[in-house]
Amino acid sequence: MRVTVFGASGLLGQELVQELSIEQDQLTALSSKDADLRDPARVRDVIRDSPPDWILLSAAYTDVDGCESNRDRAFAVNCEGAVNVAQAAREAGSRLMFLSTDYVFDGSKRSPYQTSDARNPTSVYGESKARAEERLLDILPEVCIARTSWLFGHAGKCFPATILKLASTRPEISVVNDQRGSPTFTRDLASALVQLCRASASGIVHVTNSGDCTWYEFATEIVRVSGMTTAVKPVTTAEFPRPARRPAYSVLSPDSLRAYNVHMPEWQDALRRYLEGQAGAAR
Repeated sequence: MRVTVFGASGLLGQELVQELSIEQDQLTALSSKDADLRDPARVRDVIRDSPPDWILLSAAYTDVDGCESNRDRAFAVNCEGAVNVAQAAREAGSRLMFLSTDYVFDGSKRSPYQTSDARNPTSVYGESKARAEERLLDILPEVCIARTSWLFGHAGKCFPATILKLASTRPEISVVNDQRGSPTFTRDLASALVQLCRASASGIVHVTNSGDCTWYEFATEIVRVSGMTTAVKPVTTAEFPRPARRPAYSVLSPDSLRAYNVHMPEWQDALRRYLEGQAGAAR
């Protein structure tokens, strides 16, 4: 399988590169320095130079709070940039997998979101991704849109790394307890995405680790498994206001993923493996 990855230097991108390298696929790995999504001519050139079977678009402007004050950049990268890739994919006859987010939903449900549920983003980041989804489905009806959530991994900044750092220097930390979602390990996500490519997946698929929790419950488990004694205090979102509004509930249903016979491990198992990797790297 010939694969081109946009965003190869990112939190997920590095895991995708590793997963595809293990499988010995013919890989073109592109960082933002190699190809800026906002440059349609450059995007077209890199795809035409080595036409892939699949393009995995994991590059994005993911600073959720930063997007609120940089709306133009958010839409230029996350929406128009994705459109540039989709148009180049159509010209090259390549399949496209676009990484999207649970933030396309408003969080008003109290049961897992299905792929058919209406988009209603409450942040600029979520809006930029939601509009990209709509436009890509028009340009490439066979596109695969993989929505995921709460990513953590070894290749960059993430919630567990932040909690470990804070817990090592403080007797108590406060963490929001009224936002619920599914933590997702980038290593598991990369494996699932490659499986979806091999299954010729199309349409919208929800791809997260199994189970759900609040950020407080996630932090509590991080501290517990790490053997730390730091106290974790639950607080409300209102006590820690942020520029971008987060969904109170953004658990994604696994039904669409299981339809391809792809199954993700529980988030607790994923966290344990992440922490083992962190401990190994520190030795």
